[in-house]
Amino acid sequence: MNTDATQQAPGTGWWTEAVIYQVYPRSFADSDGDGIGDLPGITSRLDHLAELGVDALWLSPFYPSPQADAGYDVSDYRDVDPLFGTLADADKLIAEAKARGLRVIVDLVPNHTSSAHRWFEAAVAAAPGSPERQRYVIRDGRGPDGAEAPNDWVSVFGGPAWTRLPDGQWYLHLFDSGQPDLNWDNPEVREEFLDVLRFWLDRGVDGFRVDVAHGLIKQADLADWQEPQEILSGSEVDKPRPPMWDQDGVHEIYREWRRVLDSYPGERILVAEAWVEPAERLARYVRPDEMHQAFNFEYLLAAWTAPAQYAVITRSLEATDSVGAPTTWVLSNHDVVRHASRLGLGTAGGRANGVGVDDPQPDAALGLRRARAASLLMLALPGSAYLYQGEELGLPEHTTLPDEARQDPTWKRSGHTERGRDGCRVPIPWEADAPSYGFGPTDASWLPQPPVWAEYALDRQRGVPGSTYELYRTALRLRREHALARGPLRFLTSGDEVLTFTNGDLTVLTNFGADPAPLPAGAQVLVSSAPLDTAAVPTDVTVWFRV
Repeated sequence: MNTDATQQAPGTGWWTEAVIYQVYPRSFADSDGDGIGDLPGITSRLDHLAELGVDALWLSPFYPSPQADAGYDVSDYRDVDPLFGTLADADKLIAEAKARGLRVIVDLVPNHTSSAHRWFEAAVAAAPGSPERQRYVIRDGRGPDGAEAPNDWVSVFGGPAWTRLPDGQWYLHLFDSGQPDLNWDNPEVREEFLDVLRFWLDRGVDGFRVDVAHGLIKQADLADWQEPQEILSGSEVDKPRPPMWDQDGVHEIYREWRRVLDSYPGERILVAEAWVEPAERLARYVRPDEMHQAFNFEYLLAAWTAPAQYAVITRSLEATDSVGAPTTWVLSNHDVVRHASRLGLGTAGGRANGVGVDDPQPDAALGLRRARAASLLMLALPGSAYLYQGEELGLPEHTTLPDEARQDPTWKRSGHTERGRDGCRVPIPWEADAPSYGFGPTDASWLPQPPVWAEYALDRQRGVPGSTYELYRTALRLRREHALARGPLRFLTSGDEVLTFTNGDLTVLTNFGADPAPLPAGAQVLVSSAPLDTAAVPTDVTVWFRV
């Protein structure tokens, strides 16, 4: 099957070709030995990112927070939590990153605040109908005495999405009860976040990753929703959208934000964490006057088969081409099972919500083999790619994490039926023989690290031919040298077993089948995700070559 599915990355901004590395501050590097990663620790490891060859880093939240949801419950958007350092530490991190040619993107959490935010504390203290309460989604209950929640919505983390206040009204929290949803129909809320944007832009950040970008506006009538609650907005064009996700009103908010960013020099960007399907709906977030990028979760969730990969790649390119935006590609992040384990679970792919010690365990060797092949395939696609810290080491999920160590609110709110996201957030290993594998100067670690971490440590892989770390370094170098982020991409084959395409002067082949796939005569292999014994590509291997 020959298919012209070309994409020339649109625009000229740096983000159209960037490889962006997600840093989860709690788990990247600990400078003071308290077992929690911090901003000075990140600064001390910036050389790793420069040597790896990425273009920017994205920092998950480091703001003051009670940590009900690992920092995604923000109590002050204009400061740094003492757990992570100070504003001066943030300024130094930004400056040191720029000195190494790295841009810095920070997380912004606008759907909800912490219940410890001064606004919510004022709302609780104020009377029903007061201006303070208008900043949040607070409603009277149903029933003769208002004792029933305003609607039937449930939390993404499990349990009801409403909590009753002492005076009888109810507040909405689509996530944890410590994360009350803001009322984005209130002009005061909109003005507040415009000021927050300017605060960090003035400090030199290069953009914002916007958490739950598809959730800010709720359907005005807060109608009941009989379907199970998921953060994903739905995958069928003709299916009604959930009343809490992907409402059309979000787009005017981002148009206003875009005008603020465009008023600053240096091409600052907005990146949407919008769990929206199909791709045509997601493309609305990256129209020319809105966000610059949106995470491609449909790609992350795609099955590890040739037809599924072909379908999602072509659909993604066509959707973003239609609005003149670059496509993004991502395989792992702080909310999903690491792809080195997810692809070894014995299923074709999909989103597992945590893996526990009593759950079926992934095949570690199969998972890593497929993860290396998937990463090499992803990095050959035109557009921008996102890496999650530690994936360049081939890190698997911590699938035997003791249940008593789990901290994700999903674990508690689901009644211990969903393992949650702790397994992908375990502090990463730098030195095999150091305390906490080099994460910090002591053995302290906010989540326990598995003994197997030693074999994945950076110092065991740096300079070792064939290591996952060196595979990533080689791929990122070749990606730049051959301008793969710019395209054009053209599919040569897409059957049930093999996916082959050209991108510029390179050909990329991934073998999903049981039998080796032959390389063409005269093929010059530049990089392969696993060794090639003959002139053929084994199962679950990706190769880049020239003819």
